[in-house]
Amino acid sequence: MPIEGEIVLIYYQEQPATYARIESIEPDIKKDWYQVTLLFLSIPAQTVTWIIRESYLNGESFTMGGLPVRLEEVKKSLIKRETEGPVKSKGKKGTKKPGKVIPLRKNIKKS
Repeated sequence: MPIEGEIVLIYYQEQPATYARIESIEPDIKKDWYQVTLLFLSIPAQTVTWIIRESYLNGESFTMGGLPVRLEEVKKSLIKRETEGPVKSKGKKGTKKPGKVIPLRKNIKKS
């Protein structure tokens, strides 16, 4: 089940329509129903609150106004970064060596 802060893809009439971030999930007055506040990531951004069941949060299709709607959790992708090895410069052959740290000293002449 998606949690607050996660991104979901909203399908409308079996077609992907928009992304939304789950702002809050709170129990509704009706048993087994939840008030889910979504921030639609569109221009302009819009906030809506839907009253839906937990199974709908888990991807089960439901209808609004007789039209099918479905939420699909967007999985996070891991970005692999190469941080090992020497730093390569753009446009030049070879590699850069790390710079040398030179301490700053004040030269004081004694007379």
